[in-house]
Amino acid sequence: MKSNKIQLLPKKEDSLKRFHPWVFSGAIAKMPDNLSEGEIVTVVSAKGEFLGTGHYQKGSIEVHILSFADETIDIQFYSKRIKSAFNMRLENGFITDNNHTYRLIHGEGDNLPGLIVDVYEKSAVIQAHSVGMDSDKNMIVEALKNVLGESLENIYYKSEGTLPFKAEIDSVDGYLYGGKNVAAVSIENGLKFNIDWLRGQKTGFFIDQRENRSLLEKYSHNRDVLNMFCYTGAFSVYALRGGAKSVTSIDSSSKAIMLTDENIRINFDDTSKHKSASVDAFKYLRDMDKDAHDLIVLDPPAFAKHRSAIKNALQGYKRLNAAAIDKIKPGGIIFTFSCSQAISKDQFRLAVFSAAAMTGRKVRILHQLSQPGDHPINIYHPEGEYLKGLVLHVE
Repeated sequence: MKSNKIQLLPKKEDSLKRFHPWVFSGAIAKMPDNLSEGEIVTVVSAKGEFLGTGHYQKGSIEVHILSFADETIDIQFYSKRIKSAFNMRLENGFITDNNHTYRLIHGEGDNLPGLIVDVYEKSAVIQAHSVGMDSDKNMIVEALKNVLGESLENIYYKSEGTLPFKAEIDSVDGYLYGGKNVAAVSIENGLKFNIDWLRGQKTGFFIDQRENRSLLEKYSHNRDVLNMFCYTGAFSVYALRGGAKSVTSIDSSSKAIMLTDENIRINFDDTSKHKSASVDAFKYLRDMDKDAHDLIVLDPPAFAKHRSAIKNALQGYKRLNAAAIDKIKPGGIIFTFSCSQAISKDQFRLAVFSAAAMTGRKVRILHQLSQPGDHPINIYHPEGEYLKGLVLHVE
């Protein structure tokens, strides 16, 4: 079956020839009037030269390229891509006997723009960020079963909150495979975590901080740790395993605090070193005593989900980091992050620099952090780098 063609304006094919997987609306010269969102289209140059095959979608990015080869998008195609992604993770140690929690598909990073798949033990959670991936979800399910085989017992589809708001689709979250007697606990680096993909944020857990949590564990010994915006309390669990003197977990959500407390309980017989509170992070930092903590984690939700929010977001990062730098004990360590894709590494670093300058304290950068290897960045799509972090030493 031949797909509909979208033809580009002259000289607009260069980015595709450099394997960037997006076609912007301003690059299009003509396309059929009857295109449906999510359908497979062929993109050609102004001269009619084949450039790629992808999903059509209304908006500023009108085509997400799935392949730069002229191939059919079917179960075999998805199986091949997912198998490649799985092998890369297996070969490089992201899937081990000690770690059953990993991202299997990371959108453009795995040459499947618009698709996220996270694996927790024997369950996979799919998130579609494009109408095309929603349309192809049944093929993706079959491909996952082909690749993961008997190790896969459940596939949950969670895309109601990630699909384009104006898309004319009626997608409902739910199990596409399995769904009975689901084990909701997954192992990450030997630690146990409850994963609530039905009601939790994202796919239920922030896998992208796994390696940064391991680094924090190494710094935690004999320190008083404060974990702000704790959500599932994963940083807190790692800190306790690292030998922290005390750990305090803060989140504005009472449900997050309940989940944190439960994750502490299932990992440790003695929970006396941990305390938690549901309170606004900025208020907590403002009211807490100086020198109460000598390791602080600042891992807030995205302050800027769109470019229009960048200015206010940077002010938020500056205020948050200034409060932590001002209050931390001399010789203390701060792990500070931004997961806002709209904020660049340089912008985030400048906000933290400004925060340090406001306090007048001496601050060194010990580490510059990013997302782990199971969240790969396609070298032709640098926009895929979203997680930014700094480890600071404050005199």
